[in-house]
Amino acid sequence: MSKLATVLAAIDAANAKDPRMDEGQPEALLYGQRMSAECDRLFPNASEVLQIAARGQHIERWVLKRADFPEGRAGYLKWRRDLGAHHASRVGELMAQAGYSEDEIAEASSMLRKEGIKRNDQVQALEDVICFVFIKWYFAPFSGKHSPEKILDIVAKTARKMSAKARARALSEFDLPADLAAAFDV
Repeated sequence: MSKLATVLAAIDAANAKDPRMDEGQPEALLYGQRMSAECDRLFPNASEVLQIAARGQHIERWVLKRADFPEGRAGYLKWRRDLGAHHASRVGELMAQAGYSEDEIAEASSMLRKEGIKRNDQVQALEDVICFVFIKWYFAPFSGKHSPEKILDIVAKTARKMSAKARARALSEFDLPADLAAAFDV
């Protein structure tokens, strides 16, 4: 088995332990599979490190619960930072076990902590994949739970995270209402 296949299988094994279910599968496992599928579709020549970061984006996400952090924006941001550090640490451990170099591990860790978004092509590629997965699989359920104002705000924030190329592609691939599509004109 290749190093890449070994790491992806290890990520899947960790995510298969997610007690939360989505479409009859552990939630993190399904999310990782969706991330890999979108990564393959958007970046067919993706580096192994980008493929690993995409699959491991939510590794063991259930371990750090949002409810265990303070309410409000500061608590939310701390939770997200701690999640990124956890994802980077766990993926790094699995990469090391499979024989990846320290530089490759550092690159994946940087991607998972979102260091250099808008400045590092690989970090931006991962963010574009994340945004496409959100729009494709999670936006509709999310929008059913929130006000139109909150939805517009989230769409605008999502669009700002994306590269110009990804925003244009999203507009061509997704049938968004005019007000939401306008949010992609960043």
